[in-house]
Amino acid sequence: MFKVIRKRDGREVSFNEGKITDAIFKAARAVGGEDRQTAMELTIEVLKLLKKQYNGNTFGVEEVQDVVEKVLIEAGHARTAKAYILYRDRRTRIREAKGDLMDAVEEILDETNRENANVGNSPSAKMLQIASAASKKYYLTRLLDEDFAGAHLRGDIHIHDLDFYGKTLNCLQLPLDKLLREGFNTGHGYIRPPKRPTSATALAAIILQSSQNDMFGGQSFPFFDREMASFVENADEHETFQAMEALVYNLNSMHSRAGSQVPFSSINLGTDTSESGRKVTRNLLLAFEAGLGNGENPIFPNIIFRLQKGVNFAPEDPNYDLFQLAIRVASKRLNPTFGFMDASFNRPYGDQVAYMGCRSRVMANRRGPAVTPARGNLSFTTVNLPRLGIKAERDLQKFYRLLSETMELAIRQLYHRFQVQAKLKVKDLPFVMGQGIYLGSAGLKPEDPIEPAIVNGTLAMGFIGLAEALTALTGRHHGQSEEAQALGREIVAFMRQRIDQACEEYNLNYTLLATPAEGLSGRFVKLDRKEYGIIPGVTNKEYYTNSFHVPVDYIISSFDKISLEGPYHKYCNAGHISYVEMASPPLHNNEAMEAIVRHMASSDMGYAAVNFPVDFCTNCNLLGVIAEENCPRCGSAAIRRVRRITGYLSTVDRFNDSKVAELNDRVTHSLS
Repeated sequence: MFKVIRKRDGREVSFNEGKITDAIFKAARAVGGEDRQTAMELTIEVLKLLKKQYNGNTFGVEEVQDVVEKVLIEAGHARTAKAYILYRDRRTRIREAKGDLMDAVEEILDETNRENANVGNSPSAKMLQIASAASKKYYLTRLLDEDFAGAHLRGDIHIHDLDFYGKTLNCLQLPLDKLLREGFNTGHGYIRPPKRPTSATALAAIILQSSQNDMFGGQSFPFFDREMASFVENADEHETFQAMEALVYNLNSMHSRAGSQVPFSSINLGTDTSESGRKVTRNLLLAFEAGLGNGENPIFPNIIFRLQKGVNFAPEDPNYDLFQLAIRVASKRLNPTFGFMDASFNRPYGDQVAYMGCRSRVMANRRGPAVTPARGNLSFTTVNLPRLGIKAERDLQKFYRLLSETMELAIRQLYHRFQVQAKLKVKDLPFVMGQGIYLGSAGLKPEDPIEPAIVNGTLAMGFIGLAEALTALTGRHHGQSEEAQALGREIVAFMRQRIDQACEEYNLNYTLLATPAEGLSGRFVKLDRKEYGIIPGVTNKEYYTNSFHVPVDYIISSFDKISLEGPYHKYCNAGHISYVEMASPPLHNNEAMEAIVRHMASSDMGYAAVNFPVDFCTNCNLLGVIAEENCPRCGSAAIRRVRRITGYLSTVDRFNDSKVAELNDRVTHSLS
C-alpha cells in the first residue's frame, strides 16, 4: 500500500507495516496482552486511516505514531494506548538525549567545559568529560524517576555530579595516621609504613590521589599536624621543610581521575601543641609561603588553620606564634583559610571538627561515632531559592509552601541516590572501601555492598541565591535591609528544621549545605531568565549569589559583611564559608588581617577566608597585582592570575563565564 516513510532526520526509507504491528504488540504485552492477531487487525485500521489522511502523499514516523494512538483509543484499547504513549515518550527522550549528547561531545572535542575550575584542556580531560556527558544523559533518561529528572532539567533543583550518580561517593576526610601506621595497597602491591618525613609526605600525596580516583569530590586530612608528628620527631627543620615542600609540589603536579586534574586536597592543622606537631605546621606553612619553583602561588593543598582558644588564639597560648605565621602566609598566598573550633556549633565536639576547602563539614552521626576521620559527604542536591521567590509573587505563605514542596522532592531524591550508592560493592571502590578506610568498611569482602559503611556519611541539601530570593520577596536583599536579614535567617532556619526532620524520618545523616556554586550559579539564572524574563536584582546578572552571601557587588565594610553572614553558619551544618575581599595582598598590614579573622570568630563563623588578587608573570617571575594585560616589568602577556572560587584556589583562565562575570563584579570591602 505504501512504499516509503520519512524518518525524523528527513531520510526516506522503505515502509514496513510489520513495525507498526510489533509496536502495538509490545505495548499490549506491557499490560498483559498476548494476542498478536489483534495487533495485526489494529495495524490494518492504522493503514486505512493513513491512506485516508495522506492520500498517497509521503508521511513521517511521528504521523504514524499519532494515528496508532488514535486507533488504539477509538478501538477501546485504553491501557494499550497508555503503554504505547509511555513507550513513545521514553523513546523520544532517549533519542533527544542522544542528539544532545552528540552536541555536547562536539563542544568538548573543541574545548573542555569549565564547570570545574580544576579541569584542564588535555586529551584525558576531554575523554573524561565526554564520558561525563554520556553518563548524565543515561541517568536522566534511564535511572532517575521522572519527577527528579524533570525538576533537575527545569532548574527547580540541581543534582550535583550527576555523571557519578550511581558510581561512587562525594568526599572523604582521610584517617592519615591509620594508613601511615599500617601501610596500604593501591592495587599493585603493599606499601609499607614510612620512617622518614619525606617518605611520609610522599605517601600522603599518593593517599590523596588514590582516594580521589575512587570518588568524585575532594579529599582531606583532618588532623595533619598530629598525624604526621611522629614522622618528623627525629628530623631537623631542614629535612621537615623539604618533606613539606615536596608535598606541596606533588599536590600541584600529580594527577588523578584519568589524568584530568590534580586532587582536590585539603589539609587541617594548627592545634597540635607537641614540638613535633608544631614543626609540621610551621614547615608546611613556610613551604606554601615559598611557593612553587619560580615563586608561583600554589593552588593546592587548601590549608585550613584550626583556631582554638587556649591553643593558638591568644598571645599566651602555646601555638599563638603559629597563628601569627598563618596570618603572614595567608596575607601573601590566600591560604591558609581559617576554621573556628570555638563556634557555638563546633565547640560541643571539642577538637574533632575539620573542614574541606569546598566548605564541607561532616560531624554529627546518628548511625555511629560523631567523628570527622573516615567519613564524608555522599552526595548533595541544591534548591533554587530565587526561582521560588519569583514564583511566590511576594506572598510569603506561598513561598514557604513552594519551598516545602521542593525540599521534600530533594530529600526524596537524595534518599534515592543513597539507595543506589548503597548497592555498590566494596570492589567498586577498591581503595576507599577495599582498604577499610571508610568508617564501617573494615571486614567487608569485595562482593559485599557498602551500605554498612556509608550510613556514616552525610546527604546534603544545599541552597543558592538567598540574596536574590529576598529581593524577589521584599525588593531588598539582606545587606540592604534589617527586615530582609531577619527573613533570610528565618528562611534558612526553616530549611535546617526540615532537614533535621528528614534525619528522623530516614534515620540517615541529612544536612544543610551553603552550596559552593561553580557552574550552577550561571545555570540556574539562565533557566530562570528564560522562564521569567529579566527581573532587576534577581535575574539581571549572569550568576546567582553564592548561598547566603551578601551580593559581591554590594558596597559594604568587611566587618559589616562578616556580621551579616555569621548568623547563617550555625544552620548550615553540612558546610559554610564566608569571604571578604581586599584590593591587594595585605603583606604589610597583618594586623588588619588578624582583626578580620578575629571578627569572624566573634561573629560565630565556622569557616572563612580573605580574598585578594595574586598575579604572577611566568616570564620574569614578578609577583603582585598586575592590573594591566601585560607585565609592567617585562611586557609579557603570560600572566597567571590566581583567585579563590567556591573555596579552592584556581587560575582565572579556568573560571566558567558566570564565575568570570562574578569575579569582575566583586568589590573590595573596606576596613571601617
